[in-house]
Amino acid sequence: MTPDWSALDQELEAWQQAGLQLPLWWRDDDATEVTPQLQQLTETAQRLGLPVHLAIIPRDAQPELAAHMQNTTDLIPVVHGWAHKSHAPEGEKKAEFGAHRPVQDMLGEAEAGLERLKSFFGSGLRPMFVPPWNRIAPEILPWMAGLGYCALSTFTLRSRTKAAPGLVQINTHLDPIDWKGSRSLLPEAQLIAQVASQLKDRRQGRADTREPYGILTHHLVHDDRIWGFTETLIARLLAGPAMAWTYDERIS
Repeated sequence: MTPDWSALDQELEAWQQAGLQLPLWWRDDDATEVTPQLQQLTETAQRLGLPVHLAIIPRDAQPELAAHMQNTTDLIPVVHGWAHKSHAPEGEKKAEFGAHRPVQDMLGEAEAGLERLKSFFGSGLRPMFVPPWNRIAPEILPWMAGLGYCALSTFTLRSRTKAAPGLVQINTHLDPIDWKGSRSLLPEAQLIAQVASQLKDRRQGRADTREPYGILTHHLVHDDRIWGFTETLIARLLAGPAMAWTYDERIS
């Protein structure tokens, strides 16, 4: 059954009639190596003209990943925690950088992650920290800029522009995967309504219009439905008021 995109199409038209532009960015998590799924992600980004900020797990990152990314401008490396290992007690939500262990231990791993990926990507690495499971203890935020990070990215609307001094917050807002159910695509009608509602809130001043609108994906677990919806959605946004946005700490 073909999904009904009319609610989103109407909202995009309202944006264009108002002369508004939507900065759009794409983050994809959990990369460590070159896989067929990563190749598909690269090709999809190239077709769309929207680069992917690839959140790479530093401890497990393989040298061939850096070689692959040197040959494309469609993948932008950022730091995804350290080992993607949860330290939360049983029964609590997973977190690698939650309030479950000493701050200095977490800062040590955050610094090690940045340095290891710098050794792979050099100046091509963007100093953005993406905590696994999108959870991070507030106690470590004031220290992140001192490690060399300039940005933090989690999920849902940001509550403020900067998570801490020197650390801009740039979140993602739509994840198409049904993590608690089928682990395939959430109902398309639900996703379309969510995007339309989020954009309406921005247009009408109920949400931060300066924050780029972020799509969050996980290429390693995508099936055909997730791939198809993601590409269709991004293409639709870019055909309307959206403009491709990429993070650059020199101008952000």
